[in-house]
Amino acid sequence: MSGLQTNGKRLFIARHGETIFNLAGRIQGEHLYTPLTLTGFAQADEMGRALALHLGDDTDLTLVASDTDRAQQTLSVIAQHIGADWHDAQSDARLREIDMGQWGGVYYRDLEGKLEIDREHMLFANVAPGGEGYSDIETRLNQWLGEQHFDRDTLVISHGMTSRVLRGLLTGLPTNEKYGAPIAAGLPQGSIVEICDGAESIVHLGGGEGEKA
Repeated sequence: MSGLQTNGKRLFIARHGETIFNLAGRIQGEHLYTPLTLTGFAQADEMGRALALHLGDDTDLTLVASDTDRAQQTLSVIAQHIGADWHDAQSDARLREIDMGQWGGVYYRDLEGKLEIDREHMLFANVAPGGEGYSDIETRLNQWLGEQHFDRDTLVISHGMTSRVLRGLLTGLPTNEKYGAPIAAGLPQGSIVEICDGAESIVHLGGGEGEKA
């Protein structure tokens, strides 16, 4: 369980802030346009301040984010704190949240008896009709990781479920037999971690909700 070697370079993995779908109790999944709430912008602001303090003068980062507007908005706020140019950021659909298929956009309350939630691990325990499983997330993240050169420290803005699989891959966690992918522990919205050569530490622990897609 040594984890992925990153040539001594640091990957800062962050979840986007709270969105209008989170606030309303709707499933987002891979939806592109679910903008941040005021709370979400405040969470991004806190992450930006924490990362700037953590980095000090060493702010030469590659910026990359999911192509969803909530991830891009979160990145724009954090980038301003560390003096980075948001326009230089890379956008990648492989960092999107789990695809919830026919359940995307549906209110959680309307899925009682259909959507199974593993309360112990705070994971969706069944696959949505037409949606992804965690092994599907692992496949696309492995493709993305295989293209990384790890020649600079990198800030990655992703999503709750997807970032847990990404952190699991980077830290060398074993495959979860039930879900078919390595899955790290959940973190609340507004959190950011540092991973370097398989070792993870928390840069900022957000005050938002736990896992919601």
